[in-house]
Amino acid sequence: MREFLRAGTSSFSDFAGEVAPNVLPGSRTMTAGIADLAPHGTTIVAATFPGGVIVAGDRRATMGNVIAQRDIQKVFPADEFSVIGIAGAAGIAVELVGLFQVELEHYEKIEGAPLSLVGKANRLATMIRQNLGLAMQGLVVVPLFAGWDVATEQGRIFSYDATGGRYEEHAFFSVGSGSVFARGALKKLYRPDFDAPSATLAVLQALYDAADDDSATGGPDLARRIFPVVLVATADGVQRVSDAQIEQMVEQVVASRRQRPDGPGAPLT
Repeated sequence: MREFLRAGTSSFSDFAGEVAPNVLPGSRTMTAGIADLAPHGTTIVAATFPGGVIVAGDRRATMGNVIAQRDIQKVFPADEFSVIGIAGAAGIAVELVGLFQVELEHYEKIEGAPLSLVGKANRLATMIRQNLGLAMQGLVVVPLFAGWDVATEQGRIFSYDATGGRYEEHAFFSVGSGSVFARGALKKLYRPDFDAPSATLAVLQALYDAADDDSATGGPDLARRIFPVVLVATADGVQRVSDAQIEQMVEQVVASRRQRPDGPGAPLT
């Protein structure tokens, strides 16, 4: 262990794998059928705009046909300029997020400078690949990563598959069981000249459409005041849109849906 510390590795995951491999998600084993009892979380939506990128997630976790939790948080700051949203096995996913946050902080302390946004995306891909054993047993974790790229001065989005494959997405993307409906909504609503409030309203509309057609995606709960979590990454860093602002926008969306349940229209050309 002393030799490992003297080596000054910039990877906390490598260090943990050397001295305490049992703490890493990918080192676990499970009993057959346990995946069916694990809560799963969906849906995550991201969209870029000229000043940054927005990531939003609904609040429902399901366990089969049962709602396991109504207010789970699925979107987190990864560091000062990046955001990670989780879909899949909730427990493993939240654990992976915590490890990724420590990984980025550890790298910056060792190297004296943060990883580039692409470097962070690549490191997350490696961590997902390390979970492949559990993914093959049903505990799949598929995050969505986005952030402000200091080098190129733009918001960027990265998606992943269960094997750790990393793909850069453009304009907008979504993951989770409701992703096909959310992405379909954004195809009609997205505009490249969005400002932050317009992009926020668009992703809220997309989450509403996902919840409308996917039972695993939770819609806004006005009675319990449970609303999507929305984080914005810009040149000023990552900030969470306040619940008061989200509540106001959600009420606007719900009011408009009473008049037009299928949501706002889009021009034909």
